[in-house]
Amino acid sequence: MGETGSAADDATVTGGSPGSVFVSYSRPDRARAAQVVALLEGAGCKVWWDGQLEGGQAFLPEIEAALTSADAVVVLWSATAVASHWVRDEAEQGRVRGCLVPLGLDGTEPPLGFRQVQVIDIARWRGRADDAEALAILRAVFARFGAEVPAIPRRVPKRSRRNVLIGAGAATLAAGIGGVGFAVSRGLLRLPGSVGENSVAVMPFQNLSPDRSQAWFSDGLSEEVRAVLARNPRLHVAAPASSVSLRDAGDDVMAVSSKLGVANVLRGSVQRSGDAVRITAELVRGSDAMVRWAERFDRKLSDVFALQTEIAETVAVALVAEVAGDDVARQSAVAQRDIGGTSDVAAHDAYLRGRAYFELSAGEETDRAALAQFEAAISRDGNYAQSHAMRSTMLAAIANETGDSGAVRGLYASAIEAAQRAIALAPELAQGHLALGYALNNGELATAAALPHYRRARDLAIGDADVLRSAATYFAFAGDNATAAPLAAKAIRLDPLNARVFRTAGYVAYAARDFGDAMRQMRKAIELNNRIATAHFSIGNVLLAKGDAKAALEEYRQEATPLFALAGSAIARARLGDQAGAKRDFDKLVADFGNNGLYQQAQVLAQWNDVPTALDRLRKAREVRDAGLLLAPTDWMLDPLRKEGDFGRLLTGLTAR
Repeated sequence: MGETGSAADDATVTGGSPGSVFVSYSRPDRARAAQVVALLEGAGCKVWWDGQLEGGQAFLPEIEAALTSADAVVVLWSATAVASHWVRDEAEQGRVRGCLVPLGLDGTEPPLGFRQVQVIDIARWRGRADDAEALAILRAVFARFGAEVPAIPRRVPKRSRRNVLIGAGAATLAAGIGGVGFAVSRGLLRLPGSVGENSVAVMPFQNLSPDRSQAWFSDGLSEEVRAVLARNPRLHVAAPASSVSLRDAGDDVMAVSSKLGVANVLRGSVQRSGDAVRITAELVRGSDAMVRWAERFDRKLSDVFALQTEIAETVAVALVAEVAGDDVARQSAVAQRDIGGTSDVAAHDAYLRGRAYFELSAGEETDRAALAQFEAAISRDGNYAQSHAMRSTMLAAIANETGDSGAVRGLYASAIEAAQRAIALAPELAQGHLALGYALNNGELATAAALPHYRRARDLAIGDADVLRSAATYFAFAGDNATAAPLAAKAIRLDPLNARVFRTAGYVAYAARDFGDAMRQMRKAIELNNRIATAHFSIGNVLLAKGDAKAALEEYRQEATPLFALAGSAIARARLGDQAGAKRDFDKLVADFGNNGLYQQAQVLAQWNDVPTALDRLRKAREVRDAGLLLAPTDWMLDPLRKEGDFGRLLTGLTAR
């Protein structure tokens, strides 16, 4: 921010007053936009842009409101802005309303239809408020207010949360990350600088291959690099879900760094043709977008395994050296090399395809497609431990989804076998232990037997948010909140844009009966993903526990999972005196889900004070190994049954103690 000078100081207000300004620009021009914003704020304007957001307001409606009510619409034209539909749309609003102020950044001519208004050339302006370009900007903007340029303080003040009302710039929309901005405004993300120089986000590598369908390969490669880095206990690595959510942020490394709370960003591109691959990678500092390391690699596909390790080790050394010295950095990088991988290119290809289907997480169809790819990888390399672990994960997922109750036991048995094979091949593979713990716990209700595997997974992958999230859920419902709560908190720090980690934190709080925190965390999850399963159900349960059945019923109506929605609704309607509606919901629950909903039936019956029938449903749930029983040790809905002697016997082995 430069000092003000004589040109601006000579002017005084002769009429009118500063109004509101909407600043529209393309994301690569963000730094230049910040200079314009600072100038306008220093002159007393209220500026709407995407540099900062306030909480408590709906993001997209506020953008439209800001744009249509602004006294002036300032558009920063550049080569990228001209190509942006969002910038054009916002410029059109300003043109139609007669309040457009166009600024030229690089000599690019505005699109047809926007050339009637003279463009102010600020290509050489560097932000000083006493330059001729600054005064030209202010004169044009204040003309839209019906005012002359005011006297400006000797220094343009730093932007504050008071004089930036809400961000609504074109680039946020163009990048497709409006929900991310909203998450910042609601306090879901950490402030920049909250982690050290050894923190990094690995962005999905760009697919530059002629075949655009090869994106699974570039995404998979970046994820493999991230996985190697995440195993290094000296690094703080942002989780993939949050990183992928910012895929379209483009070159705005500073925005990525701020939103994910990391000091560095690793980005790159992949171009694959036949058995040849070209990979570029660069490590960029988030505070100023300075490139700390960059390299281009031209290799054969058979070298890709060594290459991903080379990239990860180079980055690890660069970051760990900041806090622990060169020798420790090199030792830590080498110690975290690939675990449980393969040297077979075709097997690795199939594994990456399987991971791509797994990440879709669109239901049984994509899960079965993922399973087929992991099995194809194993057929190529029977010792591929990572594929065995993922095969176990998919078998367990399909067991949870399938409508064929007769197949569930066989699926879980196969999942256990696959996870045991993964661990035998690679004892240090966290995913293998996590898969086995899950299959034992959810498939066999063997909570105690699962305990050492969850502990081992946690210890092996202390920097992996997915592992921490799964472990936190296990410990929470097994009654060990002291272990669960810190794991959930760390998962949020690693993965601040992932709705699932906030849902996990909600589960942890709910199991501990901290209902206020449970509701807060579930609300945050919904803000990030308004269709996330079980969040509305959990909020409804909290409201029921607080005695507000009417509000609870509204939450159940919004729940995406019918099994849970019906159970909650049956309880809420009964409390509201709608016995016919309650019975209708319960009958539908039984008819639609049968033995797959025995635990939920027991919840309803317990809340209806039908203790004998509720206990009978729990006995049947235990016989069929209904995974819902894992909730029973902490579930307040079953409190009417806890004094019954048979209830304690039904919970045998379901705690982590």
